[in-house]
Amino acid sequence: MTERIRGNSVLPARREDVTLETADGLRLVGELALPLDRDPVATMICVHPLPTHGGMMDSHLFRKASYRLPALAGIAVLRFNTRGTSSVQGTSEGTFDNGVGERFDVAAAVEHAEFADLPHIWLVGWSFGTDLTLMYGLEPSVEGAILLSPPLRYSRPEHLAAWADSGRPLTALVPELDDYLRPPEARERFAAIPQAEVIAVDGAKHLWVGSAERVLDEITHRLAPSVPLPLPDTWDGPMDRADPSAYADRTVAAFADVPVQPADQG
Repeated sequence: MTERIRGNSVLPARREDVTLETADGLRLVGELALPLDRDPVATMICVHPLPTHGGMMDSHLFRKASYRLPALAGIAVLRFNTRGTSSVQGTSEGTFDNGVGERFDVAAAVEHAEFADLPHIWLVGWSFGTDLTLMYGLEPSVEGAILLSPPLRYSRPEHLAAWADSGRPLTALVPELDDYLRPPEARERFAAIPQAEVIAVDGAKHLWVGSAERVLDEITHRLAPSVPLPLPDTWDGPMDRADPSAYADRTVAAFADVPVQPADQG
């Protein structure tokens, strides 16, 4: 029976809880979702938004990626909670370190993907996670990165210069109505990375509510370019339903301490 894929639709995959061990001695909560009946064609490591304002491995875009991309695109999805971050999946050891100690968290996720022999590793950062990706993502096995709503708040010019020197592909998806960095300024800032591609997404906002399908298509286009797009919106086969009530109070994934001008709200 063919059913429509909705926000809480969970398509078949091999899902396992994982523990990431950092170089400074912490244990981080994670989950790896793999295609059910084939080897993955590529790997997406999710680096979540700011945990002090609701960001976590279960933030909606990353949940939907893990629910859909293994089945629809053959992509392995590795999610994890950075130090001190809690979600339904559990709480990682340590405390939030303002983007400093988190360098070990990113390295631990990449190391886990390497040890699992996962192919074609890409980092996909969202908001605060984009800064961690820019600052710490140039691990030898990382082939490229996708940035969702990059605020360029923690990262510095030297990090952009390092990406430029690496030559590795970098794509920034920038919401037209973002609260922190909109497409015109994003193009100016990312001009420091010649190979960077800045994609303005009309009508989208920082949290990507209502725009998840566009984001998943863009990720698939880069990690699994042979997969036809747009991704299907129906599924003919077994499908579970997640309980979204667990996340009802955890949808905010923005910097609440950054003032938003009235003209920027919408």
